[in-house]
Amino acid sequence: MRARSRKDDTGTIQSQGCCMRGRRGDRMTINIQEHMAINVCPGPIRPIRQISDYFPRRALGPEGGGRDLREAPARLAPLALAPPAALLGATTPEDGAEVDSYDSDDTTALGMLEFDLLYDQASCTLHCSILRAKGLKPMDFNGLADPYVKLHLLPGACKANKLKTKTQRNTLNPVWNEDLTYSGITDDDITHKVLRISVCDEDKLSHNEFIGEIRVPLRRLKPSQKKHFNICLERQVPLASPSSMSAALRGISCYLKELEQAEQGPGLLEERGRILLSLSYSSRRRGLLVGIVRCAHLAAMDVNGYSDPYVKTYLRPDVDKKSKHKTCVKKKTLNPEFNEDFFYEMELSVLATKTLEVTVWDYDIGKSNDFIGGVSLGPGARGEARKHWSDCLQQPDAALERWHTLTSELPPAAGALPSA
Repeated sequence: MRARSRKDDTGTIQSQGCCMRGRRGDRMTINIQEHMAINVCPGPIRPIRQISDYFPRRALGPEGGGRDLREAPARLAPLALAPPAALLGATTPEDGAEVDSYDSDDTTALGMLEFDLLYDQASCTLHCSILRAKGLKPMDFNGLADPYVKLHLLPGACKANKLKTKTQRNTLNPVWNEDLTYSGITDDDITHKVLRISVCDEDKLSHNEFIGEIRVPLRRLKPSQKKHFNICLERQVPLASPSSMSAALRGISCYLKELEQAEQGPGLLEERGRILLSLSYSSRRRGLLVGIVRCAHLAAMDVNGYSDPYVKTYLRPDVDKKSKHKTCVKKKTLNPEFNEDFFYEMELSVLATKTLEVTVWDYDIGKSNDFIGGVSLGPGARGEARKHWSDCLQQPDAALERWHTLTSELPPAAGALPSA
């Protein structure tokens, strides 16, 4: 638009494209750019705050009067410094609203997960309470997701120690309030293991999709003290399974695994699960009562990702070969409960020279059973196994329950493995 100019009664030339008049001879202090930004809400007419900071302009006022329009906006904060929530019309925590009232979190594109962890040292259990998630990344075409949570203890067999919540449908802010429990957790696990919490999207027509994960070192927990977490999910995509790897990747994976085992030490045995044993020497019956309570996180031996485990016990040396006992088979499980007791009639002095050998096997039809893992308790054992055995001999008539780690090989003191 061409700006026209004319001379007023005082002889001053005014530009109609930049200034406006009210009555004859009265100048208004609002130029055309500020006029386009006038707040038209009911009340006094005033320019919108901070808008003038974004208008590049020259000094348009006359030499003889009027104030510089750039002075008033200079005292206002720039628009870029305003809180993002204020610009979007959201309520900020300073206005009295709680952070939990937001529909999503502004600091992460994957979302946040809220959960509690409790390590019960007396019962050797780790309680994981999965509470809720907020602002998850949309994974479906409808802009929503079908999220669920998976737990793994690292290092260890993923299938053996995996726990999973239920799936919440069509939501980015799911609420689970589910309690998942790991059994057989020792103080050594708390020192060395890491809990991996993954959030995934369930898809019935294709593979489930990974959203994000959190890794919590268990050493951050204190015994019998619940710890609350509210953490942003991270983009650490899990490694592909060996079946989906190429030959080169499988070779590199095996090489790195062997290198890691070599660095940890040549005497390190592969962990194959846990077993809860109860030992009690009965002075009235004059014998040892062995209780096979349960197993946890056993290694998967079948193609379906599970095992059909059972337990065998021997008291070595076994000259007469009459010390063998065997539990029943539990089908398709990695966390079986047996609750079976075996009795060995023997004097306490003779028992002190024996070694109790406990092995766990996978039952197979039509072929040899697979060895899962074993542990031996006796004078030649080490660590917790030896302590459990000595406490049993020193405390007759007391039932002592302890968790023990199953390894891929038995210590040399136990002798050769029994035939399946």
